[in-house]
Amino acid sequence: MSIRLLISVTSVEEAQAALQGGADIIDVKDPAEGALGAASVAVLREVCALLPPDRPSSAALGESTSSAGALALAAYGAAALGVAFVKVGLRTTNPEEAVALLRAVRTGAHLANPACVVVAVGYADAERVEALPWSQLPEVARAARVGGCLIDTAVKDGRTLFDYCDEAALARWLETCRGAGLLCALAGSLGPSDLPVLRRLRPDVVGFRGAACRGDRVGGRVDADLVAALRAGLKGN
Repeated sequence: MSIRLLISVTSVEEAQAALQGGADIIDVKDPAEGALGAASVAVLREVCALLPPDRPSSAALGESTSSAGALALAAYGAAALGVAFVKVGLRTTNPEEAVALLRAVRTGAHLANPACVVVAVGYADAERVEALPWSQLPEVARAARVGGCLIDTAVKDGRTLFDYCDEAALARWLETCRGAGLLCALAGSLGPSDLPVLRRLRPDVVGFRGAACRGDRVGGRVDADLVAALRAGLKGN
């Protein structure tokens, strides 16, 4: 199966550009609020209404610094709008806390839509933000019975996923995810220069924001031509 291209957007206009460029998954977030900043309900609703049936959506819900109840309610709302994937950042060093929170989010999402996939997000730079090591994500996701794992970077300062994680370690992590039946995804300030190693690793999903924008990841705008170039690069064209 080919790698799916996820593009994070902040508006309907950006979603339209991502669609035009060939994004496989349209992810809705507010990058001004952090790596997993949640967008407004209005924006999420508008983007979900725009997307054709064959183009799934994803929503960032925030991080485990919010209460499990608040995140479960957010998951319910996103799933009710038709979102296919909901992502939660794990900013805790306690695996039991992470499992309990993910279970609450899964319950909320599945009450609205049993097909909605909950994705546990860990951080390549976990030590900088006192979070679980990303290597523990598959174990935590399995225990919580959620459907996927994503490695991102928490601190957006120009350093990327590959500044913290080497290719061999990521390959082992991806194999562990696949062996557990988990969707496996990579993100973290990735750019065009990372495409060759991403093609070798072949995660299920690769996520971009800054590299798809004219301008920076917060103030810039997703551009269809940049999205198309990333899509072609993932395919090796």
